[in-house]
Amino acid sequence: MLSRRLALAALTLLAPGLALGHGPTRQKVTEKIAIDAPADVVWTVIKDFDALAKWHPAVEASPADKGNAEGSVRQLKLQGGGALTETLERYNAEGKSYSYRAKDGGALPVTNYTSTLTVSGEGNKSVVEWRGAFYRGFPNNDPPPDQNDEAAVRAVTGVYQAGLANLRRLVEKR
Repeated sequence: MLSRRLALAALTLLAPGLALGHGPTRQKVTEKIAIDAPADVVWTVIKDFDALAKWHPAVEASPADKGNAEGSVRQLKLQGGGALTETLERYNAEGKSYSYRAKDGGALPVTNYTSTLTVSGEGNKSVVEWRGAFYRGFPNNDPPPDQNDEAAVRAVTGVYQAGLANLRRLVEKR
């Protein structure tokens, strides 16, 4: 009976520390944009894993070592400096979608970042959805402001919004 009370007392004392030990929460961002063009036309612009530099204004170069083959590694060189390394995880040409994973330590304040880009459409209209999941750049408690959850969400949201807006501009002026 005494050992039960001691165990309960120890657990009660440890519980607040366990709550403080909780690490970061996985964050998610989803951005969509409607484009006045058939899905096949939009997919033609974005379908190649190495084509990001052709439609995203922040990307200077985006070569991929194995094209659209799963496992292909894309080396992003950003306008004004910075770089990211991404690996193609899934590619579905028929479904007009691909998913990739970024190597930690790149230009974004995130870790364990995965993303999917999908084009769907009906008639002469399409919707592009870009969604990602990630953890903030600083994995421990009390992150600095530039590596906290808000900074991570803000950075990824900005990347998606800028890319999708430019994609729409490029496709609709064709």
